Amino acid sequence: ADSDDIPTEYNILCKELEEHNPDLLKKRRILGISKSDLLDEELTLEIKETLPQNVQTLFFSSATQSNIVQLKDLLWEALTTDIFTDHE
Repeated sequence: ADSDDIPTEYNILCKELEEHNPDLLKKRRILGISKSDLLDEELTLEIKETLPQNVQTLFFSSATQSNIVQLKDLLWEALTTDIFTDHE
């Protein structure tokens, strides 16, 4: 949440994945926005509007434990249900 430009950083990571192994871009992606306790509701909504629509996103905070259980469950689901499934 303390990034100046989350969409740009996300795109950089996607390009790095593509350079490393293009097949990784076919996998399910989850975009976790940490330090969400630093954001108010208005800023959270502004950030959400700039994020990719085709990627599941979760705002969480380890400091306040906000959405930590949801993050754990989401990651567990992705690991256990999508292990052999590619997404395009």
